[in-house]
Parts: sequence; structure tokens; C-alpha cells
Amino acid sequence: MIPRPRPERFRLRRTMMFMNAQKPGLIKDAYIYGVDSIMLDLEDAVAENQKDSARFSLYHALKTIDYGDTEVIVRINGLDTPHWQEDIRCAVAGGADGVRIPTCESAQDVKTVEEHVLAAEKEFGVEEGRTLIMAALESPKGVLNAYEIASASDRLFGIALSAGDFHRSMHTHYVPGGIELNTARNLIVMSARAAGVQCFDTVFTNLDDEEGFENEVRMIHDMGFDGKSLINPRQIAFVHQTLAPTPKEIATAETYVRTYEEQSKLGVGVYTVNGKMVDIAFIKDASRVIALAKACGVYHGDL
Repeated sequence: MIPRPRPERFRLRRTMMFMNAQKPGLIKDAYIYGVDSIMLDLEDAVAENQKDSARFSLYHALKTIDYGDTEVIVRINGLDTPHWQEDIRCAVAGGADGVRIPTCESAQDVKTVEEHVLAAEKEFGVEEGRTLIMAALESPKGVLNAYEIASASDRLFGIALSAGDFHRSMHTHYVPGGIELNTARNLIVMSARAAGVQCFDTVFTNLDDEEGFENEVRMIHDMGFDGKSLINPRQIAFVHQTLAPTPKEIATAETYVRTYEEQSKLGVGVYTVNGKMVDIAFIKDASRVIALAKACGVYHGDL
């Protein structure tokens, strides 16, 4: 087995690219694209009569492929299917960094998966607590329960919107601009922030609509999402570029941090920078911007 470090609950996850776990030719080199996380799919991408074959392929990929720093998550089948328990055993035994719960609708769904993950870690001699969890919200019930889901486990690192089933359950469809998903997106971001976990937007499936994709990425960045699910490698670069702090944002953050350090030594708590009043609340956000810039590899300062 290729040794992998313990997964980081709050690592950089700008992009999560879905890959069919049943196709070794696709997943063996997935790390070369530079995506932050690979989502090896045992659910929708695999036909019902091919689930065992997909798990076999997945296990051997996890055991033999060196994915380097790329995170590897396994999307298991739904808890209403006969497959999910074996999916978890396979993912944990293979050494996946985490599992994604599809159509998660309650905190109990998370706790149920957590129990089986722990049992699998014990069964296969994996360090207890190593395997992380994320939850996909695909229904009105799941979205309305977003906060309790996001707060359900210390293993859970994030929640994600999955728009395909959500569209169907809401009797709607994709609309350019995303008005039909506005409420769900806002609830997911707010719930994630309240629970202290990450949040991820749904895939953009029309690969020919580059303008629509770019507009959507800019929008979810402005809304506060940490990352976006993807289906094609050519979508990666734009997401990484858009979700990284700009040189102007970095420069502003540096100015806030440096002046705060100077003013604190003088016992000053509130002051002005370029005509704008600044206090400790600004410094927390400025520090976050610098940390994100460092993680994205675009910070060249000395803070």
C-alpha cells in the first residue's frame, strides 16, 4: 500500500473532480491534473450490476497508486441501497482519505456512516479517526437540515450541494444565473460557517457553456463557498484562479496585519487605514486571506 499522511480536516479544497471508480485507465493518473481532491465514484457512475467490480477496481487503485498530495474521497452508494456498507469497508481498507455520503438528510445519517467507518477502521487496522466524512445535500429535507448535518461529527469536514436530484425534488431545472438554487446555496454556506466546516458547490455539467461556468464560479466565490465539484479537468484552472486571493486583496490584508501589530504595541484598538476604520474583526479576515494565499501558492510576502 502507498503510505499516505493522516488527512487534514481543513486542507485546501478548491476543486473536487468526480471520477468513475470502475475505470482504472481514468483514475490511475487523475492526480496529474492538479485538482485538490479526487472523488472516486461508486454511486451514479456505476451500473447496478457492476458495483462489486467497481469496488474491486477502487480497492486496488487505492492500494497501488501514489496520488501524492491529492486528497482521495470515495462517494459511497446511498443509505437506502444494499451497497453502502461494503463501499465503506472497501474505502477504509484501501486507505481513502474520506467518504462522501450521498443524499444526506439528517444528523443520524452522518452518525450511521461514522459508526460503520469506525468499525471498518478497527477491522482493517486503520488508525481510528483517520477516515474523514463529507455529506452531499440533494433534497429539500437535507438542505433544511444543513446545520445539524454539518454539526453531526468531528470527522465531517464539509457539506456539498448536489443540484441534480435537488432540481428534480423541487420540480425545477437548471436556470442560467442559478436563481432556482439561491436559497439552497445560501443555507448551505451559512450552515457550514455556523458549524465551522467547509462548503462546496455543485457541478456545472454543460462543458460547452464556458461563459456560464465561469459566471457560476465567480458567483459561488462571492457567496463564500470553499470549493466546487467538477466533472472535467479543463475546469480546474479557472476555479483555482478565481478562488485564490487577488494581489490587491493580499496587499490589503498585509497592510491591515502590519498596522494592527504596530497599533497594538501603542495600545490602540481602533484606527484608520487609507481612510477606513479598522479593528480586530478586520484582522481576523486579513489573516484568513493571507493563510488562503499561502495555501494556494500565491503569497510571496514575509508574514
